[in-house]
Amino acid sequence: MTARQVSRSIEIDAPPHTVFDLLADPRRHPDFDGSGSVRSAVSGPARLSLGATFGVAMRIRLPYRISNTVVEFEEDRRIAWRHFGRHRWRYELEPAGDGTRVTETFDWSTSLGPALIDRTSFPAMNARSIEATLPRLKELAESAS
Repeated sequence: MTARQVSRSIEIDAPPHTVFDLLADPRRHPDFDGSGSVRSAVSGPARLSLGATFGVAMRIRLPYRISNTVVEFEEDRRIAWRHFGRHRWRYELEPAGDGTRVTETFDWSTSLGPALIDRTSFPAMNARSIEATLPRLKELAESAS
């Protein structure tokens, strides 16, 4: 864990564009989400781009919907989105031999209330979710390539 960020990485035996295609399709997010909270994409484009917004049906104790905005986007390299709280979920892709090294980060340094998040279980909870998400993303990307 770094200052107001938690990150984990994984090596995936698939090219960056294969991995990025999964990340840039909001309809696929429930397929690799390891937290169990992402239920479905309910609105937005079929492919994300910088500034795109997409709605997601979520469930953390109770069902709700949330709108996200893509705030970082570099094709086949980086994508990040945030919702109204302004903390970010980021994926960074680096070529690694014939595959891709993927780093997922929960970044609350950009949050409207980072000190509040510091005092919650969200950083640890998100670290566990990332640890569950990355193997799922790996399986999907490797089966697609």
